[in-house]
Amino acid sequence: MTTNTSSPTPTPTPLPPKQDNSKQRLIAIAAVVIVVLLAVNAWLLFKYTQADKAQETLTTQLDESTKLQEELNDQYYQAKAELESMRSDNEELNAMIEQQQQELLASKDRIASMIRKGGDGSAARAEITQLKQQLNGYVAELNQLREQNALLTDENQQLAEQRDNLQTDLSSTRQTNESLNQERALLVSEKQQLASTNSNLSRKVSQASTIKVAGLEAVGQKIRRSGKPVTRQDATNVERISVSFVTTVNEIAEPGTEEFVVRIINPQGETLAMEQMGSGVFTNQGTGEAMRYTLKDDISYDRNENALQFIWNPGQQFASGNYKVEIYNKGFLAGSTTMRLK
Repeated sequence: MTTNTSSPTPTPTPLPPKQDNSKQRLIAIAAVVIVVLLAVNAWLLFKYTQADKAQETLTTQLDESTKLQEELNDQYYQAKAELESMRSDNEELNAMIEQQQQELLASKDRIASMIRKGGDGSAARAEITQLKQQLNGYVAELNQLREQNALLTDENQQLAEQRDNLQTDLSSTRQTNESLNQERALLVSEKQQLASTNSNLSRKVSQASTIKVAGLEAVGQKIRRSGKPVTRQDATNVERISVSFVTTVNEIAEPGTEEFVVRIINPQGETLAMEQMGSGVFTNQGTGEAMRYTLKDDISYDRNENALQFIWNPGQQFASGNYKVEIYNKGFLAGSTTMRLK
């Protein structure tokens, strides 16, 4: 007979006890706070370190700037005192010292501005060194000027001695010069009289040798189609003015080239003249007046009669009225006539 054995009842596994949720949250919050505090502390430590370094740098720069400023002031005042010691009673030298001191002050102010702005002190130190070199240049220039002034003083003394000697010589020769001046004045007066006499004689000889003209005629002309000129008196029909004359014989005049000048004066009293047609200016030897002329020409004079003709054709309309024509030789009036155009 089978015996039925009952299965033993299983023992239940106990569940883990439930953790306190509020405690876990507190732990988490505390951990976060600790991390944040550590981060804040690390950041504050970094900033403190940076500020400390900046403070050290600023202190170093301030010390360097103070040192540079003191060095600049010492250099400037030494330079100023050295320049001041070179003053004298020479105005030019003192004026140069004033100018150089002003330039040094400008350089000092510029370097001080560089120092205040900070930065690399080597540039400011180089400028301070340059300030010393600038002073050396000024001192050399002043010394050169002083040497030149000394040389000039010596030269002035020599010149003063020479002046005294010259004054002595001058006083001894002044009387001689006065007598010579009187003689010279007499000679000049005589020379002027002779020159005046010679000028008058020359003018008279020149006037006497003037070659007069005869048969002087001035007419208005018009050119026909055939090319032959015909005389016209109506101003509207006149194209040109013809002046003709014959030179007379003058035994005083030497054979050679003679110049004859023609003046044509219009009814308004103006000399007809155009430079491009040969007009110009000559001197009236009788009056000394500069006068314009219309035409001029040279001839070979051989003490014989020569027929000459001058044509004035300006290509312009002539005005009606009385015209005057004058002929000059050697600057003297040799003949004149009149012409009327209606």
